Amino acid sequence: MILRKMTKPVQVGSVTIGGGTPIVVQSMTNTDTRDISSTLAQIHTLAEAGCEIVRLAVLDADAAKALKVIAATSPLPVIADIHFDYRLAIQAVEQGIHGLRLNPGNIGARWKVQEVVNAVREQQIPIRIGVNAGSLEKELLEKYGGPTAAGMVESALGHIRLLEDEGYNILKVSLKASSVPLMLEAYRKINEVIDYPLHLGVTEAGTVRSGVVKSAIGIGTLLAEGIGDTIRVSLTGDPVREIPVALEILRVLNLRQRSVELISCPTCGRTQVDLAALAEKVEEQLLLLPPLDRPLKVAVMGCAVNGPGEAREADFGIAGGKGVGLLFRKGEIIARLPEHELLAALLHEIEDYVRGHQKLQ
Repeated sequence: MILRKMTKPVQVGSVTIGGGTPIVVQSMTNTDTRDISSTLAQIHTLAEAGCEIVRLAVLDADAAKALKVIAATSPLPVIADIHFDYRLAIQAVEQGIHGLRLNPGNIGARWKVQEVVNAVREQQIPIRIGVNAGSLEKELLEKYGGPTAAGMVESALGHIRLLEDEGYNILKVSLKASSVPLMLEAYRKINEVIDYPLHLGVTEAGTVRSGVVKSAIGIGTLLAEGIGDTIRVSLTGDPVREIPVALEILRVLNLRQRSVELISCPTCGRTQVDLAALAEKVEEQLLLLPPLDRPLKVAVMGCAVNGPGEAREADFGIAGGKGVGLLFRKGEIIARLPEHELLAALLHEIEDYVRGHQKLQ
């Protein structure tokens, strides 16, 4: 069992981050925020996939204005992502957003920081301080000879101090890097000196192929050490693809059980069905299922050596043979079918279960 660090709880709309609450899954839209209908459509798709908080880029005043409708109708709490312009932060707060991503040290004079704090204080809107290795302050790059964990921590503490000096401490913190070892070192260091909730992520992780590996190692390692309260898997392209990966990281560590576990054997000379194609098709369909509140295990096995045993341990499973296979439900054989019918039969059983599960909810 993973022993998590107890951090200060922070409320983002209806979602609590930190304080021992379940790890929260986040993402960020890649639509033009000014396009309200497209942005809301993507937010709804993210919510259906299991996302719990969404962040939006606020590039200008028109994007800030669009937040009023988006925040009011979004199924998820909305965080406004602000860079440099304190006026956009204030405008976003006025439009009803639920959180800010803002580095106070990047918005200029002290009075500008005070204006932002005055705007968020009344509604107790949390601010996430987000330090990225790729955009570290020039003086810190010179001091440390490039982006380092120590420099990232110093940057974060400087931003935190600016807000604390104004009497504001409803904060979250992230220290992201595209280098996993750097990201790990930075989070470990900051975890030793603050008790604000930490938002974990490997920034600019890459495409699905490379980004999944980086995120699983970076985010998963820290979570396994008890560090982190909310996560975002950053993948190039459609943000909806990030959510199943995030849920799977949490499932593997027994931190959340909202996704389906697929078990499939690596294949060997005993395999007499096209197991690789079959397992991939099953996995594709499982990704389309809505998040569940209990674990579901599905086995796709290739022969009679380990296959029936693993399939019997699963909620649903199939074990192949020579052109035929067995379909299992809760350890019981329910059908012997030709190979070409196995996929449809397995998916039918799973979909029936999910429909019944949703009715009970």
